[in-house]
Amino acid sequence: MTVGIIGAGIGGIATAIRLKNKGYDVDVFEANAYAGGKLSSFEQAGYRFDAGPSLFTMPHLVEELFTMSGKKVIDYFEYFRLPEVCRYFWEDNTRLTVPADTRLFAQEAEKQLGEPAEKIIRILQDSAFKYEILSGLFLEDSLHKFSTWVSKKALRGYINLPKLGIFDTMNAANERFFSTAKAVQLFNRYATYNGSDPYQTPATMNIIPHLEYNVGAFFPKNGMYGITQSLVKLAEDLGVKFHFNTRVKEICVADKKIKGIRLENAEKDFLPFDVVVSNMDISPTYRKLLPTEKHPEKLLRQPKSGSGLIFYWGIGKEFPELGLHNIFFSDNYKVEFEHQFQKKNIYHDPTIYLNITSKYKKDDAPAGCENWFILLNAPANEGQDWDTIINEARQNVIQKLSRNLQTDIAALIETEAILDPRSIELKTSSAQGALYGNSSNNKFAAFLRHANFSSRIKNLYFVGGSVHPGGGIPLALSSARIVGEMLAEA
Repeated sequence: MTVGIIGAGIGGIATAIRLKNKGYDVDVFEANAYAGGKLSSFEQAGYRFDAGPSLFTMPHLVEELFTMSGKKVIDYFEYFRLPEVCRYFWEDNTRLTVPADTRLFAQEAEKQLGEPAEKIIRILQDSAFKYEILSGLFLEDSLHKFSTWVSKKALRGYINLPKLGIFDTMNAANERFFSTAKAVQLFNRYATYNGSDPYQTPATMNIIPHLEYNVGAFFPKNGMYGITQSLVKLAEDLGVKFHFNTRVKEICVADKKIKGIRLENAEKDFLPFDVVVSNMDISPTYRKLLPTEKHPEKLLRQPKSGSGLIFYWGIGKEFPELGLHNIFFSDNYKVEFEHQFQKKNIYHDPTIYLNITSKYKKDDAPAGCENWFILLNAPANEGQDWDTIINEARQNVIQKLSRNLQTDIAALIETEAILDPRSIELKTSSAQGALYGNSSNNKFAAFLRHANFSSRIKNLYFVGGSVHPGGGIPLALSSARIVGEMLAEA
């Protein structure tokens, strides 16, 4: 059996590994010159930057790809658990460094925020409970199979339904639970992990802190791009064939069954395959690669998740008060999200996520310098005047960081690159530059993602952040596992 995979994002690479282990002949076609999709890297003026995802959780999903292949993880990939999760900064000079130990975190939260330590412990226990109930149902199995809904996992979910926060918003749940506004804001932040608004997304999303605090945050020794590099090397060692700078023009179908793919600008235009897996965003998969097939319009027209505006700065100084992960909060979180999701722009006082991999990987920046990855929550691209938005946001970020760090940041920027929703869409084929596919800002969001298989076209499958179970490295890897298991049963 032969498989053609469209896209060498992390979901596509993981699917290739799983299917090669099951005896398929696998070819991966990538339009770019590099693998990884959003999980890529670049160098500029002596600085190295991870281009996209910067937080590594659930490393077992990466490790299992090596173990199932009969390989030693350490021969390909090394990582370690971080001693601290994140450093938080507020405009009133409140500072909170979160240790990896949850009890120490609770003590620090009480000391710095005035939030009772026992409440931090309880919210993390509740997050773990929600995750235990929901992960098997929503993250490990297809929601689009009848067997999922009559399983023991589903029964346990039905029994505990009132405790899962499905009918509440994240912010409402957090406001009822916590005593301080800063603790509410800190835990509301986790809505952004799937491009959502905490004032709209269901409280079910409060499962996310469990992964960062109870399981842990980790760092690959070669940076985030080391994940991509190690998995590509594994896939190649197994015999997977990668074709870079190779754009797929069409998925070929006859009699409602996959026949193969058609390439752009290739001597051999049509390539036959028994199975095709698209790691491309679900919208362009249908709009561009399946133009004559019936499209699931209800799903494709759903509002998109948030996007991001990223500044990559080479900074000619080291800041000991900063860690690997840093957050500088907005003074008005609710208004910030209103700007993102209702006004479709970026608030003048944005929350700033600042990632500095040179804190642990010293060769990512010249001696005495740091590589700053600055991410702002941004709306998906709907034709806004991005040049104006970017210029205003850049000045606001420089002013905010200069004020909080008591340093003229503008004078320290030695090199700069920018990624905005337009360029995200161009480089990764993500519809409207959305980072996580369809929006999760309603209680039915989990059911408004495309299945990992086509119900109309036999042997067509889908992986990656725009389909079930969602966006981000862990969920993209989970989608690969689901597809691998489906094909094993086929």
